Amino acid sequence: MVEAVGTLDGWCTLHDTRTFDWTSWKMASENDRKEAVQELKELMTKWEAIEEEKNGSQSIYKVVGNKADLMFIVVRPTMDELEEFKTELNKSKIGDYLIPGYSYVSIVELGTNDTVDEVKNRKINEAVEARLKPILPKWEHACFYPMNRRRWNEANWFTIDRKERQRLLTDHAATGRKYAGLVKQIITGSMGLDEWEWGVTLFAHDPLQFKKIVYEMRYDEVSAIYAEFGDFIIGNYLPKEDLDTYFTL
Repeated sequence: MVEAVGTLDGWCTLHDTRTFDWTSWKMASENDRKEAVQELKELMTKWEAIEEEKNGSQSIYKVVGNKADLMFIVVRPTMDELEEFKTELNKSKIGDYLIPGYSYVSIVELGTNDTVDEVKNRKINEAVEARLKPILPKWEHACFYPMNRRRWNEANWFTIDRKERQRLLTDHAATGRKYAGLVKQIITGSMGLDEWEWGVTLFAHDPLQFKKIVYEMRYDEVSAIYAEFGDFIIGNYLPKEDLDTYFTL
């Protein structure tokens, strides 16, 4: 059997999509709508303070297409804090209009080619620490998708040796480096936590870069042979100062 490789693990992560009940929103009084939006602004101010203290991060995105209306991306030190975020949102006035949709639970992960025991003894420097506890970039667009590694008889990622896996991932990383400054990426692991094995979150100023990087990476051997992908969710960043415009009828 091939020996398992270890991972460096960081903050817990939630991707939470919601459909907005616009019909009920239209039936609410103008005063109720204003109060709901104001309460959401206050929540976002509270969340921003958590981010400023580097105890977590979050962003809200307007989802393009009909998979959802809003996507909340949240990273926190613990699962308890993720659940607290979700519950706080649900209990808010705006939460009465947010219909839960797709969600994805995972943990920020940096892959290694070392064994589990070797990783346990590794010292974490500041650069790695920052990647494991990321502050989400407030870029204009985000793309999220889950993925698996294949376990086919003729293409089983988990049975190839470490040297070969390292070669494949090194080539894959070289493709990603071409998009430095254009795309930022956060990888989260979800084995034992959700239906897929990993989640990929990309950020860009120009959404065309999502298409370009994913397209080019499909030709990398590691993706062409060993990768399977779930649905893609694309969103446009919704800052606090744009809430009034978004929710105004």
